[in-house]
Amino acid sequence: MVEYRPFGRTGVQISNLTLGAMNFGKSGNPDHEDGIRIIHRALDEGITAIDTADVYSQGESEEVVGKALEGRRDDVFLASKFHGQMGDGLNTKGNSRRWIVAEVENSLRRLRTDWIDLYQVHRPEPETDFDETLGALSDLVRQGKIRYIGTSTFEPSAIVEGQWIAERRGRERVVSEQPPYSILVRGIEREMLPVASRYGLAVLPWSPLGGGYLSGRYHSGMTSPLSLRVSRLPERYDPTRPSNAAKLQAVDELTKLAAGVGMSLIHLALGFVLAHPAITSAIIGPRTMEHLESQLGAPSLTADLLDRIDEIVPPGTNLNPVDAGYTPPSLTDRSLRRRTS
Repeated sequence: MVEYRPFGRTGVQISNLTLGAMNFGKSGNPDHEDGIRIIHRALDEGITAIDTADVYSQGESEEVVGKALEGRRDDVFLASKFHGQMGDGLNTKGNSRRWIVAEVENSLRRLRTDWIDLYQVHRPEPETDFDETLGALSDLVRQGKIRYIGTSTFEPSAIVEGQWIAERRGRERVVSEQPPYSILVRGIEREMLPVASRYGLAVLPWSPLGGGYLSGRYHSGMTSPLSLRVSRLPERYDPTRPSNAAKLQAVDELTKLAAGVGMSLIHLALGFVLAHPAITSAIIGPRTMEHLESQLGAPSLTADLLDRIDEIVPPGTNLNPVDAGYTPPSLTDRSLRRRTS
C-alpha cells in the first residue's frame, strides 16, 4: 500500500514510492505507449512522484514522461537531473551555470511542462565551484522554472558544504539527496543518512533492489552473466568476482528469509529501505508492467525481521564498494594521494 511522507521540511508530501523513468526509451523499453501505460498505472495506484534525467536514453525518457503527464501534470511531483554528457558538444554536460541554464530549457521542452518540481545535480563535479552551480539553480527557482534543488550520490561533506554555501551566500538550499541504498548497499547508513536527517533533507534512494540482485532472479553458483550490463559493468555484474559472489551468497540467505515469512524478495528489499526513518521515498525503476506490479504493496517489516537482515548484511556495509555509485578524485587521481619529488 502506498503511503505519503513529508518531503524534508518543504511542506510537500509525496508517495513513499517514486516511479523512476530510467528504463523508458531506447536504453530500456523503447515502446513509448507501453511506457505511458506503466506511468498511468503507477499514478492510478497512488504514486505521486516521478524521477527522470536528461541522460536517460539521451532525453527520450523525459519525452515519454512528458507525454504521459499531459492532463495530469498538477497531480505529480516531477523530478529530473542534469550533469551527464548530452550529445557531442564540449560543454553539453557538467555543473556549470552555462550548461544548467541551457539544459533546463531542453528538459522543460521534453517534459512538456513550465516547471520542474525537483531539479537535481546528478553527480558531483569537484572542478566546478559548488557555488557556481547553486547560484544558477537559485536563479531558476526565482524564475519559477524549478521549485526545489536536490543532489544525487553526493558525499556527506559535499552535502554540508551546500548547506553552508546557501546560508553564507544567499543561495537556495539543497533540500534532498538521492543516494544508492539497498540491503546489499548500506554504506550511506554510516554518515550520509545521519547528515541528511540533521539538515532536514528528503532522501530518495535509487536502486533499492540492488541493481537487480534482489529481483528474485539471481542466486549463488551462477556462471552465466547476471545481466546484459555485465559486459559494460563487469565490476558490478561479473559473478566470478569475489565482491559479486558475496552479494549472491547474501541473496541466497535473503531469499530463504523472505520465503520463510511468506513474502517476495522484492517486497523484503523494498520494505527494508522504507523502514529507515531517514528515507522519504524509494525509487523503483520498472521496465515492464509486470515489474511495476511486483513492486507495489511492499509490507512493513517487523523489528525481528530487520534484525535478521542485519545479521546477513551488517549495517553500514557495501558488499561491493563499486556500488557506492561515485568514487571521489581523492581516490582515483594518483596525483592527489602521492607526493612527487
